[in-house]
Amino acid sequence: MPVAPSDITVQHFFGRDGQRLAYRELGQGRPLVLIHGYFSTATVNWLKYGHAARIAERGYRVIMPDLRAHGDSAKPHEVSAYPPDVLADDGLALVEHLGLTDYDLGGYSLGGRTTMRMLARGATPARAICAGMGLAGLTHTAGRGEHFRRILTNLGTFERGTPEWMAEAFLKTVGGDPVALLNILETFVDTPPGVLAGLDLPILITAGAQDQDNGSASDLVAALPDARYVEIPGDHMSAVTKPDLGRAIADFLAG
Repeated sequence: MPVAPSDITVQHFFGRDGQRLAYRELGQGRPLVLIHGYFSTATVNWLKYGHAARIAERGYRVIMPDLRAHGDSAKPHEVSAYPPDVLADDGLALVEHLGLTDYDLGGYSLGGRTTMRMLARGATPARAICAGMGLAGLTHTAGRGEHFRRILTNLGTFERGTPEWMAEAFLKTVGGDPVALLNILETFVDTPPGVLAGLDLPILITAGAQDQDNGSASDLVAALPDARYVEIPGDHMSAVTKPDLGRAIADFLAG
């Protein structure tokens, strides 16, 4: 089911500050914007493990941007290119670029947080997906990136087989830019509980059974007026590799 990245044309749009950003599309039908996680790319997060193909088979046009500082998108080193909430700005710019009015929106981990920030900023999808994310990862973002900051500022020093070493190895496989990725960590913005309580669209919350990296997913469900929780196997890193993630999203969208 996975689709070869070489079979999909890389397309581009511009952030509100003029940065050139990339996205890919798979399938035809109702638009679904899916945003990948930190350190990852659209190709790895959504195409490699078959999630996009599984959703596209249900009649969806799956639109997958590469976040700023990731994948085929611009990776500026200037701190000025990373103001607070810039990833939400970029997501809103993509929706505007494509002229989407009736669409769905979702993401995994940092992509889930970006989805919720877009909702808080006025995005109007019919349904949303917030995967690999818990309540604390949205309401208290301070310090959330310290694990990755330590990795990015101490590359080459970690013992083989440790979580840090594995994260660095993954960074190398995707050609990550440490300077640009460090800048991303300064862009996080808290979403107050009162704002979450006002998001009255249907939202799927899904996370690995052993995933506590961003707080409690069940607490996030309780903080939202119309949320559904689906538990999938794995922890934060492994859950994204399981077919259950794409299946949970496709089933949710199918109603």
